[in-house]
Amino acid sequence: MSKPGSQQWLDSVTETILDPERRIIDPHHHLWRHAGNVYDVDNLHGDTGSGHNIVKTVFVECHAEYLKDGPAHLRPLGETQFVAEQAALSKSKGGAEIAGIVAHANLTLNDELVEILAGHEVSGNGLFRGIRHAGASATHPEELFIAGRAPTGLYKDEKFREGVRLLGHKGYSYDTWHYHYQNRDFYDLALAAPDTQMILDHFGTPVGVGYYADKKAEIFKQWKTDIKKIAECDNVVAKIGGLAMPDNGFGWHTRATPPSSDEFVEAQREYYLHTIDCFGPERCMFESNFPVDRFSLSYPVLYNGLKKIVADFTESEKDAMFYGTAERVYRL
Repeated sequence: MSKPGSQQWLDSVTETILDPERRIIDPHHHLWRHAGNVYDVDNLHGDTGSGHNIVKTVFVECHAEYLKDGPAHLRPLGETQFVAEQAALSKSKGGAEIAGIVAHANLTLNDELVEILAGHEVSGNGLFRGIRHAGASATHPEELFIAGRAPTGLYKDEKFREGVRLLGHKGYSYDTWHYHYQNRDFYDLALAAPDTQMILDHFGTPVGVGYYADKKAEIFKQWKTDIKKIAECDNVVAKIGGLAMPDNGFGWHTRATPPSSDEFVEAQREYYLHTIDCFGPERCMFESNFPVDRFSLSYPVLYNGLKKIVADFTESEKDAMFYGTAERVYRL
């Protein structure tokens, strides 16, 4: 058996590309150069160039390439510098263009925040669009593949809320990811910063492993209620994807072969359709969350599945979810 997530493993399931001319912005991927684990622009282009018409992408912070010295609050600028360099390469090499950067800043550092944002603006070479200071706080971190490290109650911290409000005042967006049991706290945050454009990543991450493995139906019922409530906040859009992470509990990363697009659709359709129904296509954008979701399925299979889920939608609705919402929200 080839290693799950490896190219050989992913290539064991191949499909004809559906609707290959449809223009797509992938508004959520990462880049990193860890020891023994590299995902840079060449790897990204290997995925985005695998059949679907990916025109542009947006990089989202992942604690990569931080500066190793200098003031701690400015060290995330190293990641922005790295991605700006990778973006320049993406243009020179052809293929999907990295057209936006969502960087990291500690939003509780109100006195230093203006300095941090200005630093990202310079380091991003015109690509800086917003901040992700994720609220994900794992209750059982030892059971998770990727455990969120945010302090409990971050969304309720008044200094943090002031930072989120400052983003809106400065014209920047706020991305976040968290776990399903934090959805109500996120709703309260959205109400507390109504002038800041917020992007909810990964459906609010319903957890399906460890302590939560046998609670899927219960979690799904509450999740549906929470997503409908969050959608009442006009300043929030939904980035829909990232549901194939190992922590979601579908188990594809443990199999001898990855899922087909039909298996993907059967397992996840209800999450997508409910979120689209609540937010409307004009407030939804499909995301890959690669290379994290690459542990579970391939890029061609993922986007075939997404296209199948919305096959019955109108052309304008499809264009919004695959391209237009991301273009508008991230000013691409």
